[in-house]
Amino acid sequence: MGGWDAFYASLTMLPLIWKDIAWIRASTSLPVVLKGIMTAEDARIAVDQGVQGVIVSNHGGRAIDGTLATIDMLPDVVAAAQGRLEVFVDGGVRRGTDVLKALALGAKAALIGRPYVWGLAVDGENGVRQVLEMLRAEIDSAMCHVGRPTIASIDRSLVVHNGV
Repeated sequence: MGGWDAFYASLTMLPLIWKDIAWIRASTSLPVVLKGIMTAEDARIAVDQGVQGVIVSNHGGRAIDGTLATIDMLPDVVAAAQGRLEVFVDGGVRRGTDVLKALALGAKAALIGRPYVWGLAVDGENGVRQVLEMLRAEIDSAMCHVGRPTIASIDRSLVVHNGV
C-alpha cells in the first residue's frame, strides 16, 4: 500500500486531539474550520480553541453507523457556539427545504455532500451545474412558500424541532 491509500490509512489510525488543533492554529494564518462536531461540549471546546468555524457532521457514508442525524444535533451546537464561531451543517441535504431548515436552526450554510457527485457522474461539469441550479431553485421556492424574501429573514420560527 502506498500513496494516498497509505496516507488515508494513517489518518484513520491517528485521531486528532484538541492539542493538535492548537498546533494547526499556530501553524497557519488561515481560518480553521473543524468538521465532525456533533455535541455542544465539542462546540464549546472549539470556541475555547479559537477556531473560526465548525461543521456539524457525522461524516456520512456509513462512517459512523447509527449515530445521530446532523439536523438533530445542530441546535445544540449553535447554542453552545453562542455566535463566537460560524456553524455549518453537512449531511442529508438533498432538497432546498433541507437548506431552509438548516438555516432556520442556526446554520450559516449547508454543505450538500453527495448530490454534486451524482451530477458529475451523470453529466460532468454540466451535471454539477444542473444540481446546483436545481437546489438553488428549490431554496428560492421554499423561501417564497414560507414568506421569507431574504436569507437574513429565515429564523427559528419556521421549524418545530423536538431535538434528540
